[in-house]
Amino acid sequence: MHKGVGVSPGVVVGVAFRVESALGQAEPRYLERPEDAGAEIAAFDRAVEEAAGELEGLIRRVAQELGPSAAEIFQTHLQILNDPGLLSRVHSVIEEQQLTALSALQQVMQGYVSQFARIEQEYFRERLNDLRDVISRIGSHLTGSREPARGEGTESRDGDQPVVLVAHEILPSQAMSLGEMPIAGIVTEVGGTTSHAAILARSRGIPAVSGVEGIMNVVASGDPVVVDGREGHVIVRPNAEETSFYRKIQREFFHLKDSLIANRDEPARSLDGTRVELLANINNLADVHSASTVGATGVGLFRTEYLFLTHHNVPSEEEQFEYYKQIVLNSPNQTATIRTLDLGGDKTVPYLGKRYEPNPFMGWRSIRIFLENPKLMVTQIRAILRAGKYGKVSMLFPMISTLEELKRVNKIVQETRDNLKREGVPYADDVKTGVMVEVPAAAICIDAILRETNFISIGSNDLIQYLVASDRDNPKVAHLCEPLSPAIFRVLQMILDACNRTGTPVTLCGEMAGQPRSALVLFGMGLRRFSMSPAFIPTVKNLLGAVTTAQAERFAHHVLQLSTSDEIRAYLSARLREVSSTLEVLDAV
Repeated sequence: MHKGVGVSPGVVVGVAFRVESALGQAEPRYLERPEDAGAEIAAFDRAVEEAAGELEGLIRRVAQELGPSAAEIFQTHLQILNDPGLLSRVHSVIEEQQLTALSALQQVMQGYVSQFARIEQEYFRERLNDLRDVISRIGSHLTGSREPARGEGTESRDGDQPVVLVAHEILPSQAMSLGEMPIAGIVTEVGGTTSHAAILARSRGIPAVSGVEGIMNVVASGDPVVVDGREGHVIVRPNAEETSFYRKIQREFFHLKDSLIANRDEPARSLDGTRVELLANINNLADVHSASTVGATGVGLFRTEYLFLTHHNVPSEEEQFEYYKQIVLNSPNQTATIRTLDLGGDKTVPYLGKRYEPNPFMGWRSIRIFLENPKLMVTQIRAILRAGKYGKVSMLFPMISTLEELKRVNKIVQETRDNLKREGVPYADDVKTGVMVEVPAAAICIDAILRETNFISIGSNDLIQYLVASDRDNPKVAHLCEPLSPAIFRVLQMILDACNRTGTPVTLCGEMAGQPRSALVLFGMGLRRFSMSPAFIPTVKNLLGAVTTAQAERFAHHVLQLSTSDEIRAYLSARLREVSSTLEVLDAV
């Protein structure tokens, strides 16, 4: 048994499917015959040509959309790609060491890393990052242009068994492509409860465990594996007794989920009739359909960055408009809150360039990128305002830290409205604008923020990690990103009190919204709009239907008197068992 952090509840017994990064630390793979070297070199050369074509297209598009200076990074990458030394090194390794093209590329990259490791100057560290990007680009074309080589272990031993993804980590761009696979469970070596693997798992209602150190060293594709997403356990190659035991729990888990979804057409209200709104967090059109299936009343958070992460170029205004239009038309009640780009940190796109940052989560990201790229910002705002003609649309700005930032954003929105009107382009003049409160500075200055915005969305995922100064994806400190924390609840109460006092609509759209114990307290603190992964809407609807408003208020009052997370967890676990013991298995540990 391997221990990690349970990030999405439930149990699944399935077969492992390893997700290798294009240039990960995989074992080198050798050619079956010496005469295969020519075909490998040809495949490598094709990948280089495709990568060069992609870069040339990026240079043209980025220069047009963001200006010539923004395209300079790709000019540099194209020069690296065309370096005869890089190409000849890979050719030589294929011929002399009889390695596949991908393994040769990995070995060449590792050689460069060793060389650059001895140089301390920042300039050379940046050049290594550029080189890594170029080689990764070649690798992605190499792996994408042909089927997996024989012996790579991608076939499962039993095609009828559920597939469990096992990876070092799942990147945002991978999460989008993996979203279409028939996945039944996820296991990663790094990441916490708000990692992209966790968000992907919860959006699909499948068990997941993160922070399982060394799991890639012990599991092969096709291995039987058990994932217990509540206890945080992973069992590789379980024996017959373990398999039988966990299959029974798996059946009970899915039976409970199926029974809960029967409430999809019922209004969400407490036992004494207090109405609440249960909205969905979505990344794409597939999630919109899931939201409708489970009975969401609208989309509370559409993360637009995933559209950008799956494009090799900057999506044009028309591309964005058409996509947002489809999101709105297909959203429950045609109601959607569209968040502007939240890039940076671990979500990067090549066409904005990459820069070395010691702490990217506190660096150049989100609204900060937006304000430095006004053309990018205006293009997205125009597309959202135009899509607003097709439903009830709100526009949400993330990572606001200061009132000055908010005023700049509001000014740009108004100028964009004026330009659309002057051009005669149809748009919705009633699109509300809101602030995502996820930076402690914004929470502390909430009264000033409320005077400049139409609504508030609380992004508890980032608010928690910034409040406790811990990277939620770092296994060494992820345990500090504890939602059931006295500090978190006191800050949330301050925000909710300010919003309710001024009559400002407020939604919580972080992962806390879909966790039963947290939801009990949030409801008792006065929250009436919850936005969560679609899979959790039936659970929260059932939970709130089993508690009175007065009960929840007593729970919240008591929680605010407690001093430690352990005390809060124990108290809420007891209350959850009282209210609805069957739902306890659907909460994180």
